[in-house]
Amino acid sequence: MKRYLLDTSVLLDLLLNRSPWAADAVVLWDAHRQSQIRVLAAAFSLPTIFYIVRKQGGVSAARTAVQACLTTLDIAPVDQATLLAAQALAGVDFEDDLQIACALQAGVNAIVTRDPRGFAACPISVLTPTDVVASLSGLTTP
Repeated sequence: MKRYLLDTSVLLDLLLNRSPWAADAVVLWDAHRQSQIRVLAAAFSLPTIFYIVRKQGGVSAARTAVQACLTTLDIAPVDQATLLAAQALAGVDFEDDLQIACALQAGVNAIVTRDPRGFAACPISVLTPTDVVASLSGLTTP
């Protein structure tokens, strides 16, 4: 079964119903719930999700969003080894490097992001949500 780490922006697309991107994010979420794929979120994404959802929808919405992630998705942990691995990467954005380090430690097939340019030096596949949705439809095989 394919395993994907979702970048924080993809999770926010779903949780905040950001159009037009939410549609693909919902398909990924549902495919995970139906055991077609495994979807992971990096543990450090959850405080960011809480912060952004709280700013847009209040504390209750933020708590609900984090709870949905915790009860639905697999969580890729962050520890000192993950942080050191991220720091050793050559990227210019530490958050993207930390996503990569989490993905590598979790052994995922790809990182799913709307900003593949931010992962240009990533040693594993980087796909857009649309790429993964297309593969689920049998159109391609990422």
